[in-house]
Amino acid sequence: MDEETHGLQAGLARGEAAAFQAAYDRHGRALYRAAAAMLDNPADAEDAVQDVFAALAAGRRGLHNVKDLGAYLFVSLRRAAGRIAQRRARQPRGPCVFDPPAAAPAAEPLQADRLRAALKRLPATQREALALKIDGELTFAQIGQVLGVSPNTAASRYRYALETLRGLMECDT
Repeated sequence: MDEETHGLQAGLARGEAAAFQAAYDRHGRALYRAAAAMLDNPADAEDAVQDVFAALAAGRRGLHNVKDLGAYLFVSLRRAAGRIAQRRARQPRGPCVFDPPAAAPAAEPLQADRLRAALKRLPATQREALALKIDGELTFAQIGQVLGVSPNTAASRYRYALETLRGLMECDT
């Protein structure tokens, strides 16, 4: 651990507001991007990141045992996203409000919409690895820590996700 990260972690453990702000400045954007990719909902992603920092504040005294603060935050994010996804799955769904008219022409879906739809079709393990690598900007070693697997398994899940996405995008053209 470098000296700057060690100082940040020590400040977090002491409950210093400036340390929490620095941690958010350093990791918040990547945490949000990964949460948004995992949950596919901006409001839920914001809630997940908030949950991470609330848990960080609540458990700050145990931070002296943490070897990789970034990986620790993403483990916390994964748990928060899981809780939010479970809560969302338990909520009853109402009737569909939008019903496009039958006479409307079928428009070519935008590339981003196609990609979003393809991402939803990935297995959860692959979607997580992809989100942590691309959106979280983690190394395979860190992804392995977050997911509780070896770095090679993390790399394989990422590679399989890319291959699956490529196939899904080619099939939809």
